Amino acid sequence: MQRRIFIAINLSENAKKELQKYQREWVDLPVRLTKKDNLHFTILFIGYVNDERMVEVCRNIREIAKKHQPFELNFNKICFGPPGKSPRLIWLEGEKSEELVSLKRDIEKIMIVKENDEHVLADIERELKIFIPHITLARIRQIEWKKIAASPLINKKVSIIVQVSGFEVMESELKKGGVEYTILESTALTG
Repeated sequence: MQRRIFIAINLSENAKKELQKYQREWVDLPVRLTKKDNLHFTILFIGYVNDERMVEVCRNIREIAKKHQPFELNFNKICFGPPGKSPRLIWLEGEKSEELVSLKRDIEKIMIVKENDEHVLADIERELKIFIPHITLARIRQIEWKKIAASPLINKKVSIIVQVSGFEVMESELKKGGVEYTILESTALTG
């Protein structure tokens, strides 16, 4: 059986409720809001894996968690994303902290690199330089969005702090009512 998995940081109930307040401002826009229970920060999308590979991923993240201490993520702006393209998302953008970059680097190395492949290591470092921490709040319905006479400007300064005490391996299932996420493994940062 193949599972579509990724590694994520889940948000507290309070953070999710706070983000929902902002989402309510867009109910009249042609967007699909991210459901409260689906609000998360993706560290690494892995893709489709079999059960054997999933067990390996879970074992690897437990090892990584032993090397990292809890930290905070600061999110400071709600805007369109990704940058430089016509808007596809409304997201909460955050600051790139040393702790987050270190955690992401370690996860990517253990999940992607085989036998210290220098090209892959260089790609990871290049990706980390352009990496923008973000949480997807809404997906823009492109056809309807283009019909709006004057597209709204979404650019708001905020201050949302997310406590990161662990992370999860999650499964993503595409269903009729939208995406459904399931936590497969939770790991606390204990470094």
